[in-house]
Amino acid sequence: MSDISYDEFSLFHENLEEWDLEVSIPSVQRFFVAVDGLRQLSGLRWGEGEPQLVLVHGGAQNAHTFDTVALALQRPLLALDLAGHGHSDPSPFAHSAFEHHARDLEVALSELTNRALPLVGMSLGGMCSIVVAAERPDLVTSLVLIDITPGVNTDKSHHITDFVNGPKTFDNFDALLARTIEHNPTRSASSLRRGILHNALQLPDGSWVWRHQQHAAPALTAPDPGSLWDQLGSLTLPVTLIRGMAPGSVVDDADEAELLRRLPDATIFHVEDAGHSIQGDQPVELARLLHEIVP
Repeated sequence: MSDISYDEFSLFHENLEEWDLEVSIPSVQRFFVAVDGLRQLSGLRWGEGEPQLVLVHGGAQNAHTFDTVALALQRPLLALDLAGHGHSDPSPFAHSAFEHHARDLEVALSELTNRALPLVGMSLGGMCSIVVAAERPDLVTSLVLIDITPGVNTDKSHHITDFVNGPKTFDNFDALLARTIEHNPTRSASSLRRGILHNALQLPDGSWVWRHQQHAAPALTAPDPGSLWDQLGSLTLPVTLIRGMAPGSVVDDADEAELLRRLPDATIFHVEDAGHSIQGDQPVELARLLHEIVP
């Protein structure tokens, strides 16, 4: 296949059409912020004025995973790329090393804003966000976890890691799209094509590679939560869990019960017809909930 042109800011009309959103496309800018010597994190700044919340994606994703959510929210916000993902520089640590991602986020947030903000983390981004909230409460006013708790393990997440740890390169775009469709049967082909364009690169020889694998990254594994339950339980700020109720979610009833045991005042929302990637399966509903959670 010949080269496929890509402009990361030219596809938002597809998000609007797919979800019947009759809203304007706000200004969106890519930014870079130094976090460790010459190493930089990147992200997207949506809207004008001071950001009202921060969104952090899951493993093997990037900031564009929240595009439809951001369009539906119509509020100034930041969506960050974790190290080794999207347009951020690689990290010397594994993708699943959420403690190290958390340190990057702490530095980036300190540089990007002068006030504490609600922190919304999906999957791996949620585990990082728990650490940030525990270590730097001056940066976080509230915590929203999207389909993740410290109860995640290899069994619960194997369908995700099986897909992510597939072929390292693909001969052409069609091969990459076919595999993605195979592993995401409930999503539209157009949305998956758009997601690939945001999350993959075409190499000089015409083959394609995921952005998160372009630096010879090790296989994605379920992170060892270590003391994460204790860190989550120590929080005094508002905590919300948004749980997908369709197949693919990595949160079960035992996780929900443990969260409420440790944080009786936590709020939990269930999203029907959404698996692990609630921002992909039900982005408009997720935006509605975030409006409710973050007034």
